[in-house]
Amino acid sequence: MQEINVEEMLIKGYGNLIDVRSPSEFARDTIPGAVNIPLFSDAERAQVGIKYKQEGQAAAQWLGMQIVSPKMEMLMQTIRERELEAGEPPTIFCWRGGMRSRAMATFATFAGIPVRRLIGGYRAYRQHVVQTIEPFELKVPLILLHGLTGVGKTELLRRLEAKGLPVLDLERMAGHRGSVFGHIGKGRPANQKMFDARLFETLQKYKDAPFFFMEAESKRIGNAIVPAFLYELKSDSIHLDITAPLEVRVQRLYDEYIVPFSWRPDFRKNTMDAFQKIARRIPTEQAHLLRQALETGDYKTAIASLLVHYYDPRYTHKQGSDGYTGDFYEVDATRLEDAEADIIKFVEQRFPNGLHVIQ
Repeated sequence: MQEINVEEMLIKGYGNLIDVRSPSEFARDTIPGAVNIPLFSDAERAQVGIKYKQEGQAAAQWLGMQIVSPKMEMLMQTIRERELEAGEPPTIFCWRGGMRSRAMATFATFAGIPVRRLIGGYRAYRQHVVQTIEPFELKVPLILLHGLTGVGKTELLRRLEAKGLPVLDLERMAGHRGSVFGHIGKGRPANQKMFDARLFETLQKYKDAPFFFMEAESKRIGNAIVPAFLYELKSDSIHLDITAPLEVRVQRLYDEYIVPFSWRPDFRKNTMDAFQKIARRIPTEQAHLLRQALETGDYKTAIASLLVHYYDPRYTHKQGSDGYTGDFYEVDATRLEDAEADIIKFVEQRFPNGLHVIQ
């Protein structure tokens, strides 16, 4: 068994991460890219915790041994499969590099499986992320994508990232689209710890990038706060104003929000609950018509009404009050393929050696 610290893991690029904490701990926060092979289930972990409080450490360890022994062969088989699939030794970690990761790594070593164990566990990783993110200074320009809701900013970021360009997709990191309807279809939004970890990993991946693409976001996205070093740079960034006709925007939002999720039993309730939060900010007559459209499932009409009477006015007001400086370069995104090509051409002209450095 090889023991490594966080810095060594990051510098050497070790992957194949195995989080052996309970499923609920893993769901709350983990190292991005890790898989969960829990030593204890949530219920088993609770049992051991109660035993520890009532009878002490020795009794808790004995109970843990009794719980784990019957499933140890299955756990080792799963770890072996991960090792073979990834082609490198797994890096095993728990909360603070204690009994759980030590037990799993020890059994794996006895079983002939090469493994690494992360010293300090997830706690050490989190401390490293915080110590890096809080004082971080971005020394390269941000290329900010602006535009009304539905113009395709998120899809353009995905396309640019697929081309190998450096992208900070904050909405994906937050597991939220940044609006009152932004949670629909996304599951549970990320907490601040997971958001920070995903941002940290992206900055590590593109540490030599000459610029970053990012959508112009609010300071809060879902449950996450955008760090100051990004939010405060937006005024001095390069600005791309993404545009598209209303009917194109409506169709894109329909395809993103409605088509994949409208079959779910709770979909209509979720949309109505979200609407209730903003209904008072929409003119009374329009709010009444919008409610009717949602209740009858006329979602394209509802989307168009939301854009015209809620999102577009709020965006226009926000743009006027955010204090952006510098020129805005318009990009027509009626066809995303054309917009993608125009943005890449813009980058090639603005950063002649930029794409070469990335590639």
